[in-house]
Amino acid sequence: MQLTFASYNIHKGIGLDRRRDPERIINVLNELGADIIALQEADRRLGRRAAVIPRQMLAEHHWQLVPLAARSESMGWHGNAILVRRGVDILDAEPITLPTLEPRGAVCARLRVDGRIMRVVGMHLDLSGLRRRHQIEAICSHMARGAEPSILMGDLNEWSNRKGALRAFGPEWNVLAPGKSFPSRRPLARLDRIVISPEWRCVSQQVHHSALAAIASDHLPVSAALQLPA
Repeated sequence: MQLTFASYNIHKGIGLDRRRDPERIINVLNELGADIIALQEADRRLGRRAAVIPRQMLAEHHWQLVPLAARSESMGWHGNAILVRRGVDILDAEPITLPTLEPRGAVCARLRVDGRIMRVVGMHLDLSGLRRRHQIEAICSHMARGAEPSILMGDLNEWSNRKGALRAFGPEWNVLAPGKSFPSRRPLARLDRIVISPEWRCVSQQVHHSALAAIASDHLPVSAALQLPA
């Protein structure tokens, strides 16, 4: 079985032209051709924390929203949301509590695709290196409770290519490096990552750098095509 996973910090839908444009974000998501997408900054930060992309718009473009929102008008939890294409079964979902001083978080969904069960985590980690390491440790501890093939992805805010807080994942995780994704106009840093458990084989990985993605957010999306053995 081969699936494409993607992660995208949509910057609350505000592009480099300073316009909030949910339809533009949807168009970038459609360009990715992904089966499962983790979004960061998917809700507005103030007030009612309303979703950046209307639910009806998601449905019209054949996306299912994993139910994680603590507020009725939100998409996710602390701005973290997970979208899956139609045909993917959502078994359950929950937030992962992280040690933090600012509104950061992670979410976990248990999914079934063609009879195979997997867990997917979306995350947006702290700007502080020490805090990031503690957050990664908390996520890994949460994932140790199950044995399903797993994918962790999101904006890790880690500028180091292989060291720094990334070492907290340990040898049981494979940290992919699709490429430089921030800032979107002229990328310098690999802030957005996909991390996989040993069951997965990475077929390909990339940064999606289309003309539309270059202005839709301050981050570019990253994606990976992954295979599970029969």
